[in-house]
Amino acid sequence: MEKIINGFIKEVNSRNQNEPEFMQAVTEVAENVIPYIVQNKIYYGQNILLRMVEPERVLSFRVAWIDDNEEIQVNRGYRVEMNSAIGPYKGGLRFHPNVNLSVLKFLAFEQIFKNSLTTLPMGGGKGGADFDPKGRSDTEVMRFCQSFMTELFRHIGPNRDIPAGDIGVGSREIGYLFGQYKRLKNEFTGVLTGKGTSWGGSLIRPEATGYGVVYFTEEMLQNQGNSIKDKKVIISGSGNVAQFAAEKCLDLGAKVLCMSDSSGYIYEKEGFNREKLSHIMEIKNIKRGRIQEYQKKYPKAIFKANKKPWEIVCDIALPCATQNELTGNDAKVLVKNGCFCVGEGANMPSTPGAIKHFLDNKIFFAPGKASNAGGVAVSGLEMAQNSLRYSWSRKEVDEKLKKIMSDIHKSCLEFGSEKEHVNYVKGANIAGFVKVAEAMLAQGVV
Repeated sequence: MEKIINGFIKEVNSRNQNEPEFMQAVTEVAENVIPYIVQNKIYYGQNILLRMVEPERVLSFRVAWIDDNEEIQVNRGYRVEMNSAIGPYKGGLRFHPNVNLSVLKFLAFEQIFKNSLTTLPMGGGKGGADFDPKGRSDTEVMRFCQSFMTELFRHIGPNRDIPAGDIGVGSREIGYLFGQYKRLKNEFTGVLTGKGTSWGGSLIRPEATGYGVVYFTEEMLQNQGNSIKDKKVIISGSGNVAQFAAEKCLDLGAKVLCMSDSSGYIYEKEGFNREKLSHIMEIKNIKRGRIQEYQKKYPKAIFKANKKPWEIVCDIALPCATQNELTGNDAKVLVKNGCFCVGEGANMPSTPGAIKHFLDNKIFFAPGKASNAGGVAVSGLEMAQNSLRYSWSRKEVDEKLKKIMSDIHKSCLEFGSEKEHVNYVKGANIAGFVKVAEAMLAQGVV
């Protein structure tokens, strides 16, 4: 079996050299899915996984725009349309300096499985640009978004490819992108998700990824007769996902001890309350500042510059920042300090070494393709509302989100249950694979 897996990885790597993030994602899936394929004759010999790792289409384009100093700037835009076997391409747009083809292919590949797990009819895709919105004026961001969409609009549509937000693409950017699409196409359609509620957006969409990871974490704990209530939780990041993960933790009675950004982390020994969390949101969402500014209003809080929060003693860790932020050494510190549950709120935030250490020590570990699927799940619900020309209430959307996360958990149990433990990585990978593989078999060699 090891020889088959290594042979597959070697073949994929020969076609995708210098793409470490993509190969990391492929390797994790291959290690779980290939043994399952070999054991099930319906899949064996069909090269389904080899077809899955090859994007159906990769778009790369120039984005030229003019900054506030009337200087012409040039960025590179992308859209990776990975797999449409179960529905139109669905996945976010990321604006960040580290965006490249490897990062977007890894995200698009993960999106196949994530979208499949939601049970909603959505294929996998991802896109973005190496543009950094930090420090840019609203006008500069608008000019960039309009130029970006002027190329992208010809490749997307409500029944073809439906982008959403991601890192660097929030409500402001979605608004500018949607406005330009509407102007170019002369039509009002649900081509983007994450829209404002007054123009086709869904309630709970901004909160969905953060809420979803906490709902999934609670499902893991309840499966063992436990609960998140009164547990000490550490959260990395302070963006959209981290903010609403913290909010839902407070709703369920947990004690949130820290949040972070690229400059370091802020530690509240007694935990954040609603007022303190609101101040974090003000700093990050309105002032677009750094988390260190929190200390000005709450001087008793401890700020650790250029540090990650994994050194804090906790029960539960929720990495909600970015890929590969939690290393093998970080995992060892967490386990040593008594952490028994990890729920990924970001995409692939744990390195392979960290995941191995968690699994070896029987830590309840939820991979991002399962635990952070709440965002795309509510994006799918937004698409449904757009098609119906109808809006559900906040309560209705939240109930649907909670049920979807519960159903994802059940799927992980079905394929990941072992003697005295649940391997959620294995469960999520196989459960996500099965639905897409069956659709691919039914549709022939395409």
